[in-house]
Amino acid sequence: MAYRRPFKVGDRIKINDTFGEVIEIRVLVTRLRSRKNEEIVIPNTSILNGEVINYSTLVEQHGLILHTTVGIGYETPWRQVEAMLKLAADRTESLLKTPEPFVLRKELGDFAVTYELNAYCSDPSKMARIYSALHDNILDVFNEYGVAIMTPSYMADPAEPKLVPKDQWFVPPATPPSTVGSG
Repeated sequence: MAYRRPFKVGDRIKINDTFGEVIEIRVLVTRLRSRKNEEIVIPNTSILNGEVINYSTLVEQHGLILHTTVGIGYETPWRQVEAMLKLAADRTESLLKTPEPFVLRKELGDFAVTYELNAYCSDPSKMARIYSALHDNILDVFNEYGVAIMTPSYMADPAEPKLVPKDQWFVPPATPPSTVGSG
């Protein structure tokens, strides 16, 4: 561990399937704090023999790319999908504006095209919340433009579009966001 130095206290890391913030590095073990505020003790032998992903190391120089995928039917133009995904990223507060988000067409599947949205963030400690906000924005943008998301699986076109109409976005118990500073 002393020679490899794969992480330091405060880094967000993933060791095998374990994700958390490094809170202590000892001779025999490393302690992580999970997203759920659990303490995870990992033997350093496991770390030396396994894969370590450090989300913090390159953030300051390059930013961390967060990515998510959606499957959209072939009837929707890819340029429209790309624009909608970028709009969703633009609406997500903690994502960086530069470098700009980008979209890859990952797969031409049997029933849908798989698109991957890639956007930069500067704070790995907020990854889970940023992903959640990004997914909310993707759902809203695709509903606004009447485009159905077809993943994880899609068998046939339904008789009615599988969209949530805007007038039903805040059906109880959901409430609209408060308007700060109005009135």
